[in-house]
Amino acid sequence: MSAPTFGLWYDFRNPQQYAQPIGPLYRETLDQIVWAEQLGFGSVWLSEHHFAPDDYASSPLIVAAAIGARTTTMQIATNIVVAALHNPIRLAEDANALSLLTDGRFDLGVGLGYNERQFTSFGRVRNQRPSLLEDAIAIIRTAWSGSDEGYQGKRLSMPPVKVTPMAEKTPRMPIGAVAPAGIERAARLGDGVITLSNASFDTYLDALVANGRPLEDGNIYASQWVVLAEDPEKEWSRIGENVLYQVNKYIEWGSFEGSGVADHFDAPDDLLDFGIYQLWDAPKAVDELVSLARRYPQVRDYHFWAQFPGETVESGSARIQYIADNVIPQVTSQLTSEPALA
Repeated sequence: MSAPTFGLWYDFRNPQQYAQPIGPLYRETLDQIVWAEQLGFGSVWLSEHHFAPDDYASSPLIVAAAIGARTTTMQIATNIVVAALHNPIRLAEDANALSLLTDGRFDLGVGLGYNERQFTSFGRVRNQRPSLLEDAIAIIRTAWSGSDEGYQGKRLSMPPVKVTPMAEKTPRMPIGAVAPAGIERAARLGDGVITLSNASFDTYLDALVANGRPLEDGNIYASQWVVLAEDPEKEWSRIGENVLYQVNKYIEWGSFEGSGVADHFDAPDDLLDFGIYQLWDAPKAVDELVSLARRYPQVRDYHFWAQFPGETVESGSARIQYIADNVIPQVTSQLTSEPALA
């Protein structure tokens, strides 16, 4: 069987209590991504938020273009663009341009979004986000099809125009989802699902079947909420406060709504006790990731946060090197030398 790619996930956060010069942070991160490609990482994932006091990245497609100009093999994707906040025709055009510039290495991951302030500031209604997302997906698909028939949706429409230039390789559009309804949407409308929990895999496969789609056509892009290091407990003692900040901000913004996650975590170890994060060394990672890939051959990619809010690029690079040396080759070797489970 083929092995999933390994990727890195970025948000460029720069919290005030850890503040570092933001320009160098962007440029050093780009250098890190180029280096990671040389180490064997096959993907990079870019998140989007707006108006964040910690400078959470707001222009992932611009960053994607910069990465594309500096890399040659790495797949570049968004995890995720909040499609409802954008003009979907422009998203389709920009994704086409990125695909052309990168020789087909760009994928447009989209998702529902959740932050009330962002929806209001972009003139959208948060409660309408399911229909906004589905209309945006339909418009992007129409644009990528080369059709000039237009589209009339519940919230958004596209006039009878033909988007040009067309990509030589149409980007894939996986959909990020947590709740069952979102995972069903990914199975119905997406070129795969971007998961935040490995426990979502079965829900996605069941939704594929329910929507009449063959299991072999499924694609799972699996975000790993894991700290992976030679001594993960020691690493956790060093960066746990950064991870705590990350999770509590996501809760504050509404990310975990309806998931049963607490309203706030007081200490880093609370995240481990709840199961939001796990600590792995390389042997544990190899066992877990090989087992998952054998059980779910739809897994196309495992990706990890490159660094946590306030952590330096150099600090994150140590874990990247460890994964490259001790996890990627072992997982790849085991999966490419043995057949998948039936």
